Amino acid sequence: MGLRFRPVDTSFYDLFTESANHLVRGADLLAEMLSEGADAADVGQRMRDAEHAADETTHAIVRRVNSTFITPFDREDIYSLASALDDIMDLMDEVVDMILLYEVKVLPTELSQQVEVLQRCAELTSASMPNLRSMQSLEEYWIEINRLENAGDKNHRRILANLFSGEYKTIEVLKLKDIVESLEDSIDAFEKVANIVEQIAVKES
Repeated sequence: MGLRFRPVDTSFYDLFTESANHLVRGADLLAEMLSEGADAADVGQRMRDAEHAADETTHAIVRRVNSTFITPFDREDIYSLASALDDIMDLMDEVVDMILLYEVKVLPTELSQQVEVLQRCAELTSASMPNLRSMQSLEEYWIEINRLENAGDKNHRRILANLFSGEYKTIEVLKLKDIVESLEDSIDAFEKVANIVEQIAVKES
């Protein structure tokens, strides 16, 4: 009798796509938080709900790994990718939370450019996760994420220069710098996800 192999559980691809879709939601909420006349408390609650939903998806991925005999690619890579996606949501939630806690009423207009970069990174990541199934059309993804991360770095430097220009009071600078840094960390975290995807694609090619 020939050996019978259990089929690979393909639900991982759907879960990674779901996880990335949460990031699109988070980036959109962050953009709303920065918009004029936003109800900060309401946005904050919806962001917490979105972060909780993202956590649930991450837990589902971990449970699936622990209960699956054959995974579509290396288990450690699955853990790393799930964790990296979850980290982005945590960072975006942190930005919204700081705006609430610091009671910041006026944010530098340049932050909108960073959020646009963040939204584009989220959209690209969401669109690319289904391609893990075939490991095709992924190179363009990590190249573009790298380009966007570089653009985010340039924006970050300009925002910091503006913060220290003397336009803001010292206490405002301290508050805004924390928010600016967390926003930059969110963009950097997308590059980490792209690097993990690249490593997976190289291993599986």
